[in-house]
Amino acid sequence: MAADAGNVYVNMEEESQAAGNRMQPMSTTPVPAQWTADEKKQTAFSLSERLGLDEFLSLNVWRAALGELLGTAVLVFMFDTIVISTLETDVKMPNLILSILLAIIIAILLLAVDPVSGGHINPIVSFSAGLIGLISMSRAIIYIIAQCAGGVLGALALKAVVSSNIERTFSLAGCTLTVIAPGPEGPVTKGLEAAQAFWLEAFCSFVFLFASIWILFDHRQRNSIGMIRVFSIIGIVLGLLVFVSTTVTATKGYAGAGMNPARCFGAAVVRGGHLWEGHWIFWAGPAVACLAFYVYTLIIPDDHFHAEGYKHDFFGILRTISGLER
Repeated sequence: MAADAGNVYVNMEEESQAAGNRMQPMSTTPVPAQWTADEKKQTAFSLSERLGLDEFLSLNVWRAALGELLGTAVLVFMFDTIVISTLETDVKMPNLILSILLAIIIAILLLAVDPVSGGHINPIVSFSAGLIGLISMSRAIIYIIAQCAGGVLGALALKAVVSSNIERTFSLAGCTLTVIAPGPEGPVTKGLEAAQAFWLEAFCSFVFLFASIWILFDHRQRNSIGMIRVFSIIGIVLGLLVFVSTTVTATKGYAGAGMNPARCFGAAVVRGGHLWEGHWIFWAGPAVACLAFYVYTLIIPDDHFHAEGYKHDFFGILRTISGLER
């Protein structure tokens, strides 16, 4: 999902073919975005270079963002349609069927969008890649804005094809914490408490990054396993997390871990109402997970994935701001 996919992926594939798909040490892999320790000591970057501000004026970046917008729109439409269709169908264990279908559609969409933009279609992936330095923070911001716009577009498309009754019943399959249900003494609020939902969102988002996106960020594993298998793993992990978060809690009114703020945002903008209640959780939880994952990449051994070797690394940005890199 590194957005500078063009040159990076080509070099990686050439290396993979030459090495017979063997796992290669990070230090010997010719990745344009990375350099050796000696080069890092001799190279100082301005804050503008660290943030990649020039990418705001890059036509190619905005073209890639268009791919993110359309990819996220299709994801939201398909994701929410699957949710509604599965719950409307009289089947046993709808959560399991839902998770399997989501795993398939996510893998397919990632394969479709990857050649265009790196295949993020999720603010969690873009923000995490920006922190690590696989892409600049400027590109991450552009992608996240495009993804949110895509989320709104996908929710609008869903609203256009479903009946008002389904829209009202399922809230456009948006991210919810609670629901107002009739009770013996009047309407009552059922759902999950904010604190519990926050930690579940953060935990599921971290597992998503650690167990699947990590494979894509580490080019050695990506080349060894192959893109189709990697995206299949990502889809399976997300499907499992959806199944776990909706099954373990078993709480009416709670729609499960969102793990994609753009999807939650799109439904909230289009449907409004109670979808805005606790909406911050579907942003704050993933943000905490991304920061935790970034710290993890900093403390693992250097002969494995090492985030400090990237030009746009967040810690490098802080060093530049503080003047320590001069």
